[in-house]
Amino acid sequence: MKITNPILPGFNPDPSIVRVGDDYYIATSTFEWYPGVQIHHSRDLKNWRLVTRPLDRATQLDMRGDPDSGGVWAPCLSYADGQFWLIYSDVKRRDGAWKDSHNYLVTAPSIDGPWSDRVHLNSSGFDPSLFHDADGRKWLLNMIWNHNKQGGDRFGGIVMQEYSVAEQKLTGEIHNIYRGTDHKLVEGPHLYRRDGWYYLLTAEGGTGYDHAATMARSRDLFGPYETDPAKHVLTSKDTDPDHLLQRAGHADIVETQSGEHFMVHLCSRPLEETRTIVTNTSIHADDVRRSPLGRETSIQRLIWEEGAFPRLAHGGPAPATEIDGPDLPEAPVDAIPTRRTFEDGLPPEFQWLRTPDADRLFSTTERAGALRIFGRESPGSQFEHALVARRQDAIHYTAETELEMTPGDYQHFAGLIAWYGRNKFHYLAVTADEAGGRVLTIYSCAADWPDAAISYPVEPIPLPADGPIRLGCDVDSSELRFRYATEGGDWIDTGVVLDQSAISDEAGNGPGNNFTGAFVGMCAHDTSGRGRFADFLSFTYEARNG
Repeated sequence: MKITNPILPGFNPDPSIVRVGDDYYIATSTFEWYPGVQIHHSRDLKNWRLVTRPLDRATQLDMRGDPDSGGVWAPCLSYADGQFWLIYSDVKRRDGAWKDSHNYLVTAPSIDGPWSDRVHLNSSGFDPSLFHDADGRKWLLNMIWNHNKQGGDRFGGIVMQEYSVAEQKLTGEIHNIYRGTDHKLVEGPHLYRRDGWYYLLTAEGGTGYDHAATMARSRDLFGPYETDPAKHVLTSKDTDPDHLLQRAGHADIVETQSGEHFMVHLCSRPLEETRTIVTNTSIHADDVRRSPLGRETSIQRLIWEEGAFPRLAHGGPAPATEIDGPDLPEAPVDAIPTRRTFEDGLPPEFQWLRTPDADRLFSTTERAGALRIFGRESPGSQFEHALVARRQDAIHYTAETELEMTPGDYQHFAGLIAWYGRNKFHYLAVTADEAGGRVLTIYSCAADWPDAAISYPVEPIPLPADGPIRLGCDVDSSELRFRYATEGGDWIDTGVVLDQSAISDEAGNGPGNNFTGAFVGMCAHDTSGRGRFADFLSFTYEARNG
C-alpha cells in the first residue's frame, strides 16, 4: 500500500497522533474556527475521516475577540487510563512582545465524548503536550514565552511540570528541560519513552520555510537532553524550492500494532506559479511562494532502531511525497458528497468563526431545508461574524450556492465568499443600492493590515427584485472567477479575475504571522445591527484536476 501526501489536505496543521488498539486518531489546530480541534480517524494511516470537533461549548472554548490566527493552537491528543486526554491553547493575543496563551485540558471516555469542561493548566506559553510516564505520573510540557528577550526570538525553551489528576492542577517545580539549537524558536514538544531513553521531539525555525523537526534525548526525565547529531529529523528548508512539500516540521510519532513507526507533520504546497528558485540560500522568498491551502498534514515512514535516533526511511530529512504504508489492510472511507443541503443540519465539514453561540449566527430549522444565516457584524469583526464555510482542499475547485434574500438596504448583504481572514477575502454579495434596488457586487481585500483596503472590482450589477440567485466561483490555482445566475437563467461571468494566491499564509505579513488556510462558504452581514438574514438552499464544492 502506497500513501500519497498530504494525508489531510487543506488547513490541518500541527498534527498530534495516537493509536488506540486498531484505531488511529489525528488532532489538528483549528485556530479561530469553531468548534475547536479537528480529529480524524483511520484504520490504515492512509484513509482518514473527520469524526469530531470536541470543543463545542463555552465551558470549553469561547474565542470571541481572538485575533486572526489566534484561538486553538497545537492540540495534543493522547490516551491513558481508559480515556482520551486533549490539551490545547487558546491564544488571545499573538502580536508584539507579549502573548496571552491559555492552556487547557479536557477528557473523554470515547473519542465521541462526552468531553469534559476544560481545566485551566497554565498560560506561560503555547504548544502544550501531555506525557504519561510508565509510573503513572503525568507531565505537561510547553514552550515558554520570554517577553524580555530581544531580537525576535522570545522562545525561552521547553518547560515541564507535573499534573495532578486528583487535584486537577499543575504541581511541583517547573523544569526547563531543553532550550533548542542554534536554529532557534523551539516549540511543539512531544515526549516519548523508549529503550531506556526519553526522546523529546520539538519544532524549530518558525512555521515558515525554515521550519524543522528536531530530536533530543536523555536518560533522565529532567535532562540534560542531548540533541540528535543529525539535528533535524525532518525539514524542507534545504530542498529545492520546487519540492512539493515545503515548510515541513511540527511533528508527532506513532507506533503501529506490528512495531512500525510513522511520523505525521505539517507542511505546505506553494502554488507552482509562485515558487521561486533561490540561488542565494540565505534568502527565502516567503513573499513570493504562496500556499492558499495553508499548512497541511503529511506522513513519513521512520526507521527507529533500538538505542538510536529515528530517521526517515527513504533517507535524508526532506519529506517524501509518497511512502510505503504500514502492514495493515487498506480501509477506505466514504468521500464527502459534492452537493450539500441542510435538511439534516449543518454538514460536518463546515465551521464558523469564534463564537460558541452558533444560534446567533445561523439556523437549519427556522426555514425547512435551508441554512438561514443572520447578518451580524462586518467581515472584519472578531466577535460576531456570520460566516459558515469549509476548507479549500484542492488547488483547483468549483463552488456554488443558491440563496434567497431581499436586502433591506445597502447595509444588508450576503453571498459566497473565499476567505482566509479579516483582511484577506473575495466576496460575491447580493445587496441593495442606495435606491433600494437589489444588486450584485464584489468586495475584495487582498492584503494584511496596514495595507488592507477593500476594492470594488465591478460596478453593481442589477438583479431582479426577488427570486433565488445562484452564485459560483471557479478557482484555478492563483486565479478566482465569480459568476452568477438569476432564476431560470444561464451562468454569467462577472468579468474579473481575482488573485486567489492572496488568500494564503504567505500573502501580506507572510508565514510566521498567518497560520490558517483558505475557506469557501456562505455568509451574511447586517451592519445596521438588525440581524436581517439570508437563506441558503444548497452548497456545492467540487475539486477539479488542473
